[in-house]
Amino acid sequence: MSKLSRDTLLSLEQYSEMRPAFRQQVMEHKKSRRVFLGENATLYFESELTMRYQIQEMLRIEKTFDKEGIQEELDVYNPLIPDGKNWKATFMIEFSDEDKRKHALEKMIGIENKVYVLVNGFEPVWAIADEDLERDTEEKTSSVHFMRFELSDDMINGLRDGCALTMGIEHPAYTIQLEIKDKNIRDSLMDDLN
Repeated sequence: MSKLSRDTLLSLEQYSEMRPAFRQQVMEHKKSRRVFLGENATLYFESELTMRYQIQEMLRIEKTFDKEGIQEELDVYNPLIPDGKNWKATFMIEFSDEDKRKHALEKMIGIENKVYVLVNGFEPVWAIADEDLERDTEEKTSSVHFMRFELSDDMINGLRDGCALTMGIEHPAYTIQLEIKDKNIRDSLMDDLN
């Protein structure tokens, strides 16, 4: 996938005019890029479209129109766009009760390194997490992590040939494994692999 540049973004005025329709398009797109790993963990797979939306929203909120400010946003979000041989995702640990979340995060230190995708017939692909900065402390993990899953050509070909795709977490405090059977999710994720 190509990276975004200043030339591919809309001006603040242009974005303001088309924001409602664009936002609806992005929300619909995101539905097929969300994988619930049990009740309290979710992978939100990023794409060029989700990052375009994120950048446009940040520029709108911050009223940024100068070259340097736009480039800063591009530098932050372009690395989250898949490059054709990987998936990139935002991993969120979600508890509605604040006390439960606090205690769970204390038990889940290192969970970001225990998330995987598995193409049937191959070894698991463990997440490469938080390349931008460390999000764990000695007391707890963060509720948000950024991940990359690097796939081999053989795995990609296997997926194209119909191999089962499984995702999961293998951490003492949170273990789950599920096969991705939803065709919309699978097709959307396959679009990232070229």
